[in-house]
Amino acid sequence: MTAKQITFQDLPDDLLVERLPRHVAVIMDGNGRWAKRRGMPRIMGHRRGVDALKDLLRCCRDWGVEALTAYAFSTENWGRPSEEVEFLMLLFERVLRRELKEMMEEDVRIRFVGNLQALPASLQNQISKAVESTQHNQGIEFTIATNYGGRQEIVNACKMIAEKIQSGQLQPDDIDESVFERHLYTAGICDPDLLIRTSGELRISNFLLWQMAYSEIYVTETFWPDFDRTEFHRALSSYQQRERRFGKVKPTVPTP
Repeated sequence: MTAKQITFQDLPDDLLVERLPRHVAVIMDGNGRWAKRRGMPRIMGHRRGVDALKDLLRCCRDWGVEALTAYAFSTENWGRPSEEVEFLMLLFERVLRRELKEMMEEDVRIRFVGNLQALPASLQNQISKAVESTQHNQGIEFTIATNYGGRQEIVNACKMIAEKIQSGQLQPDDIDESVFERHLYTAGICDPDLLIRTSGELRISNFLLWQMAYSEIYVTETFWPDFDRTEFHRALSSYQQRERRFGKVKPTVPTP
């Protein structure tokens, strides 16, 4: 990840700049349940969820978080009712078209990860336009996981590496973690420091399986449409209270 222009506008006084996560990932869960509790159709929850994501993106930018990755649509989500899937595809396209100018003005770099070839052609075109238009922006890096599955990503990387071995471009002994990472959808994006999951579900749902080997995980009962800056503040406060050891332990000082 290239150097970013970091600002710390309105960062709460109790948060330490030096302990902020560089990269936050979110599983945006609970849109449907949020709508159901209010007697609304599920699509209203998805619409409200877009607003929550926009606010979080701007909050990350204002508070100095360099990268945000959002789990927008999984490979398993195709099993939802066809009306809901069609609405989500249209919603993604409309939001990209509507927000692109503002994303450019705010210096956001947009990336997409997942099997994008399976998406509707019009959405693919809008994705390509957004990625190309923002590729030189130097602000926050905003990655949207769409038709994404962690297992699919790993299998896809294995296939690409196997093809290179078969063609003689790689030898088996050349393969290490860095080589493998270069064949993932997320190549060039640093691993998430913090994963936030809303709605209280205690699972990672096939999201960034390789990348989250040592991510800190924060779960809140709040449904995604209600996830605001106060909730994000709580998540960052929890993160800053943790000691990240990455499988190691601090050396103990012998007692004299």
